Amino acid sequence: MSQKITLLFDLDGTLADTAPDLLSAHNHVMKKFGYNTKSIDEIKNYVGKGAAVMIGRSIWNTARKELSKITDKKIKDEMVREFLDFYGKNTVVESKLTNGVYKFLEWAKSNNISMGVCTNKQEHLAVDFLKKIKIYDFFEYVAGRNTFDYYKPDPRHLTSTIEIMGGDIKKSLMIGDSENDADAAKSAGIPMILLEDGYTDKKIEQIHHDHLIKNFIGLEKIISSYFND
Repeated sequence: MSQKITLLFDLDGTLADTAPDLLSAHNHVMKKFGYNTKSIDEIKNYVGKGAAVMIGRSIWNTARKELSKITDKKIKDEMVREFLDFYGKNTVVESKLTNGVYKFLEWAKSNNISMGVCTNKQEHLAVDFLKKIKIYDFFEYVAGRNTFDYYKPDPRHLTSTIEIMGGDIKKSLMIGDSENDADAAKSAGIPMILLEDGYTDKKIEQIHHDHLIKNFIGLEKIISSYFND
C-alpha cells in the first residue's frame, strides 16, 4: 500500500499525560517497601526508560547505602513486579490524552498516514492503555520495551517498527517528549518533533529536535509540509 508518511509516537508524556497514574503506582510500591514517595515533578523525570529504571533511580537516590549488592537486585525485582501489577490494574484512572491528540489522529488517519507507537512501556501495558483510553485502533503497530531485544534510545526500536509497518524511513517522523525519543530519531535519520515540558530532566536545548510543539493542536501543518518532500 502506498503511504504518504509514517508517524511514530512515544506514549508517556507524548500521546498522553500518564504521570498521575505512574506516580500512584510508584508511591504504592515505595510505601509497601518502606521508601520515600515522590512528587509528580520528580516522577516525570523517571518515566522514559521503563519501570525498572524508574524505580531503580528513585530508590537508589536514597537507599543505596542501606542495601547490600545481593539484596539490591532481589528487592528491586520484587518492587518492579509489584509496580507492574499495581499499574496494570490502574492505568487510566487520572491519565488523559494530550491536548489535540484525538483530532490529530483522526486527521492523520483520514489522510492515509500510517501510525505506530514506540514506547519504553511494556508492550502489554501500552496496548492495554491505548485500548482503555480509546485510541488503539488508530495505530498499525505498537512496539514496547520488550517487543524487540532493544528499545529507545536504540534507533532499531524505530526502524524495526517502520519496517514491520511497511513504511519508508525517508518518509517517517518521530513524535516524542524526551531524549530517548530524540536520540533514537537522530540515529535513525528521521525528523524529530519534540513536545515541550516532557517527561525528562533535560532542557529543550539539550534535546535534539527539528520541530518544537506545545501540544498536538496545529500539528497537521508540520506533517503536511512533508507530504511532497
